[in-house]
Amino acid sequence: MMIKAIIRPERLEFVKQELEKAGINGMTIREVQGRGDQKGITLTYRGGKMNVDFIPKTMVDVVVADEMAEKTTEIIMKAARTGKVGDGRIFIIPVVRSFRIRTGEEVQ
Repeated sequence: MMIKAIIRPERLEFVKQELEKAGINGMTIREVQGRGDQKGITLTYRGGKMNVDFIPKTMVDVVVADEMAEKTTEIIMKAARTGKVGDGRIFIIPVVRSFRIRTGEEVQ
């Protein structure tokens, strides 16, 4: 399964450390921008109000065996949670096949 987690950038190090403790080392990290239910935020800048529609987030992609998907999701959720609006979202996506490019072998 592929676990796609969109989290606060400042929580990345906590998520990474907890995944490593569980023996999950492989991950892909991307800086992304987005908005959820809060529809952006309003900031005050030099006395004026400014709407910021898209908020910087970090996307973490982790591929794990099906039986590890639930545990991995729990680890990410616990490490990324602040309890405030904008903590993020996690998606679980089936991985049909995977290949190691160097050798061409199919990986389970």
